[in-house]
Amino acid sequence: MLSDCSAGRLNGGNLHRNPAPLTIGPGKIDSVPFDRDLRLDLCRGLALWCVFLDHIPNNVFSWLTLRHYGFSDATEVFMFVSGVTCALNYSDVRRLDGWPSVIAHTLLRCWQIYAAFLILTVALAVVAYGSGSDRLADEANVKILLQEPGASLVHAAILMYRPVNTDVLPTFVLFHFSFAPALWGILKFPNGSLLISAFIYALVQLYGWNLPEWPVNQWYFNPLAWQFLVVIGAWWVTHGYRIFGRDIVSWPVVVAAIAYLGISLVITLSWEIEPLAAAIPSYFARLIYPIDKTDLDPLRLLHFLAIAIVVARFVPPNWQAFARGGLKGAIRCGERSLETYCAGVVLSLLAGVYLTEVSNSITTQFVVSAAGIALLVLLATCTTWINKRSRQHPKLL
Repeated sequence: MLSDCSAGRLNGGNLHRNPAPLTIGPGKIDSVPFDRDLRLDLCRGLALWCVFLDHIPNNVFSWLTLRHYGFSDATEVFMFVSGVTCALNYSDVRRLDGWPSVIAHTLLRCWQIYAAFLILTVALAVVAYGSGSDRLADEANVKILLQEPGASLVHAAILMYRPVNTDVLPTFVLFHFSFAPALWGILKFPNGSLLISAFIYALVQLYGWNLPEWPVNQWYFNPLAWQFLVVIGAWWVTHGYRIFGRDIVSWPVVVAAIAYLGISLVITLSWEIEPLAAAIPSYFARLIYPIDKTDLDPLRLLHFLAIAIVVARFVPPNWQAFARGGLKGAIRCGERSLETYCAGVVLSLLAGVYLTEVSNSITTQFVVSAAGIALLVLLATCTTWINKRSRQHPKLL
């Protein structure tokens, strides 16, 4: 999750050799190795680009992202794909080296994401301090870190304090910490594990369970709710496109998914287009609002699942067009998702400062957005190159 999950080590660094479609039957993943599906890194890379554009304040090019065209956004894509990739890659670890090695890998990645979170927290504070802007410090939620560094860093260390746009990292820390036992349950009792996860999710919707945040509020990405989407991703790839014997990408389901996507498109556009807003009945609005992101509102969950069903039905896993042009850059970002995400948070903050202090024209927004994505691709490409080169020589002391 938020990583390549050591896939380069597991597959000898060749992540895209004859990728297998994600139509795996129950239990097969535990005994057969699978090559990387290009759709996974592509979706995650595009999600990272969307997150970057969405994090830039008042950026007209955020209209290129998912959030303006349905109930869900890039976060759901990222969570689901992370569940898929971690189930694939940690299952390979289990097949080769057993469960102790799975636990070691998950704890290592947990530590890497934890360290990245703390470094990113300090980096955002440095950027805000260097800008000399109290407004920026407030917007980034680092003013309290600058005023009370001791207390803030202690609470950041226990994942109770986080600047703006870093919220997903502590959630992924918990997901990785608990992924080994979750994967064991999914491999042994796939439908039972899915039902347990769904039950926890339902309790969150009913009772509002969440974890406390410092100094106020609760976790923005409630791990008790978002775990359900990660588990769905892991279940999806280990159990195939069937639940209780029924095909979840059959034509009736696909048609229903497309219809739901169309309805959500109209409702979402009504938030920006007045004539559409007037056409939404008031009783219907009272029924569906608010569509909460913190607890992964059921409408958001269903919207993403509809997207996943349509993609699974119509997009081939080994389509060669994925590896061409700009899509190749997205794949690179998807491969190095942790580094790309952290860099994107810093770049979006700097972009926001530039647009506020220098120019907010459409041309400037385009240049800032395009330059930011280009930098993310460059970072991901360089990181991949360094990672591959470092494996070609024996480790020194």
